[in-house]
Amino acid sequence: MSEPGQSATEQPTKKRNVADLQEGADVADDSMNSARKVAKIHPFFSKPSASSSAFQWLKPALGPKRTCLHGIHLDPPARPNVALFDLDGTMIQWQKNSGKGADALKWAWWRQCVPTKLKALHQDGYAIVVISNQALKTAALENWKKKIPLIANALPDVPFRLFAACAKDGYRKPMPGMWYELERIFKEHHVDIDKKTTFFVGDAAGRAHDFASTDRKWAMNIGIPFHTPEEYFLALPKAPYKLPGFHVSSLPKTTDLLCPPTAEIVPALSRPELVLLTGFPCLGKSSFYCRHFAPAGYVHVNQDTLGTRPKCLKAAEEALKAGKSCVIDNTNRDAPTRKLYIDLAKKVGVTARCFLFEGSMDLAWHNNLYRAYNQPSSKTRRDVIPYLAFISFRDNYEEPQTSEGFSEVIKLNWVFEGDEEARQRWSMWLQIDGK
Repeated sequence: MSEPGQSATEQPTKKRNVADLQEGADVADDSMNSARKVAKIHPFFSKPSASSSAFQWLKPALGPKRTCLHGIHLDPPARPNVALFDLDGTMIQWQKNSGKGADALKWAWWRQCVPTKLKALHQDGYAIVVISNQALKTAALENWKKKIPLIANALPDVPFRLFAACAKDGYRKPMPGMWYELERIFKEHHVDIDKKTTFFVGDAAGRAHDFASTDRKWAMNIGIPFHTPEEYFLALPKAPYKLPGFHVSSLPKTTDLLCPPTAEIVPALSRPELVLLTGFPCLGKSSFYCRHFAPAGYVHVNQDTLGTRPKCLKAAEEALKAGKSCVIDNTNRDAPTRKLYIDLAKKVGVTARCFLFEGSMDLAWHNNLYRAYNQPSSKTRRDVIPYLAFISFRDNYEEPQTSEGFSEVIKLNWVFEGDEEARQRWSMWLQIDGK
């Protein structure tokens, strides 16, 4: 047997008998053992077989689109103390999902001490949970699913629960969807997870040689301690790391919504006006209308609702001719688009004002993920807007000017509005791709 820290693939190929195998090993038929050497990939078996595994995939998968696989080995208990582990590169050696047939099922422990450590954790009163990203093509995902019972066979005394995010959505780390499912399941067993004693081990930690930092970000989102496999299994010192990508902590600190602060949102008018909103999607334009303009009786004109720009122009003209003010709640990204509404205002004989919602593409995309996947359950979640929509706005954007025909252009700074739970969720690392 290798020393802790030595890979199973580094073991010399030699014959072994049952006594040489670790406790709970999956042993091949005696007739096979007498004629074969033990496979180099893993000392627990020489011929992959999951027919007698105690692991089972639960159906249906979790989530509105069934994108989170959920499985259990044996009868995993719900306990306040939870030991969470990434799979590839943490519990088992990472390998590119390639190969066919039996080759696709090969695996090895990350280090030989891993199963011993997992068993000790279970005996010490921890619930063992595996948290994995597996956004694979169908064939590769099916092979991966077949490999999990083989790993479970090598842990005959360690019950565990497994979640696998199979799409780029709210379940994919560092998005916290899998954690929410775990909390929900444990609550059904009348168990609240203790975040002070719970921890997560993962290899995507933002170190110089890591492919990503999503595991560390996931633990930070949840608010639990994080360890790399080297730190946890081998007791090596902590390594420096960096967390790339956008985080709301980088936003300028401001409490002023308007620029200038003295600007009026809804002035005391004796006749109707046209208000045009512009800015990236997901910067709060519709919420701003509902909060300020709807109570004042402004008609809402929105292309997502009406379908086409000509219909928006027609609705705006009808409102203005009826003596009602209206708000054009679209992105209105360039001068030619805005000119259509300015010309309409001139035609009807009303003034046109513009509200510019300032905020970066990174902030807008972050808000998009928050609205679609991470708002509190009490809020209505929206469909995620494709990334292409943000790129299109960025590449075609022209900042509005009063010279276009607006009586004034008022800028709005992004200020989060919501209760403490909403703020905590919005303040997380939110990404479904990237490092």
